Amino acid sequence: MWGYYGGCVATSSIITPQTMSLTFTQITSLIDAEVKTNSTSYPLATKVLDINVAHDDLIDIAIRSCGIGQYDDTNHTDYPIITTDLNSGQRDISYTQDGSSNLVLDIYKVMVANSSGVYQEIPQVDMQSERWTESFYDGQNVTGQPTKYDRTGNGIIFDVIPNYSYEEGIKIFINREGSYFTVSDTTKKPGVDGRLHEYYVISPACKYAQRNGLANKDELYNRKVMFERKVSEVYSKKDRDVRKILAKKPFNFI
Repeated sequence: MWGYYGGCVATSSIITPQTMSLTFTQITSLIDAEVKTNSTSYPLATKVLDINVAHDDLIDIAIRSCGIGQYDDTNHTDYPIITTDLNSGQRDISYTQDGSSNLVLDIYKVMVANSSGVYQEIPQVDMQSERWTESFYDGQNVTGQPTKYDRTGNGIIFDVIPNYSYEEGIKIFINREGSYFTVSDTTKKPGVDGRLHEYYVISPACKYAQRNGLANKDELYNRKVMFERKVSEVYSKKDRDVRKILAKKPFNFI
């Protein structure tokens, strides 16, 4: 159904199945081919901005589509996990960036080590609206091992003030921004499934066509929308090895 360059709505066949993995230079060349531009009419610096915006858009779709198989940009050289020290008497920590200075988009799990070094997941609560969260704000300043956390702004606040320290005693599992392109990149490839690299051509081309009122702006927009559906489809299928169990209908004993 999807094809290799725009599916059933494409009018050209620039990419063959053997060249689905695209370098930055190939992407910029294909953008020029789509909207009949060059380095003067569509400067490289502007292309980079549009490609990086496309990367953000794709990441957003991928994150929302993934289940257990969490998305992460494959150009990153570490895992999307922040580790930091648990310090006695320190109730809150901030998490704006990971260890490689990538912006944190969201967190989905926090684990805290006990005094013996065994990590345990602690649940997130909303201390402003949920019941049984008085320990966050009642002024009693209970000490011990944290059992819950609240997210406020760019910080994590524990319900209990740690009364022990443990090196790298906090693990925060995150979603983060992608590895962006620069004007000096040539052979770098997007850190996503190779079947989706065409999106980095279609989306910038669509933006250029809309900004300049090109005749093919609607066609490019339709291809962009279709490819966004493909992004969702590809990443929603990353969990195929997870066994899905259908819930049985409850018995009616009346």
